[in-house]
Amino acid sequence: MATISLRELHHRTGALVRQAATHGALVVTDRGVPVAELRPYRAPSAKGRWARRRLLPEYARIMNRPVPGDITESISADRDAR
Repeated sequence: MATISLRELHHRTGALVRQAATHGALVVTDRGVPVAELRPYRAPSAKGRWARRRLLPEYARIMNRPVPGDITESISADRDAR
């Protein structure tokens, strides 16, 4: 990973941001001590958020259950069972 000084970042911000976007992350140092990392932006994926979710056991149990006839009867029966 490339390293740049804080002063260099101050003087060449635009060029360094474009460099990070095309070539990968840069570590910013202040007097030789790493203080930050400049990395390319990656948009969060909505699909990933839903793929990581855990189903509640009650929902997982009824999710694949076949629904005979009218749905309102199944909902009423499920509510009465509680």
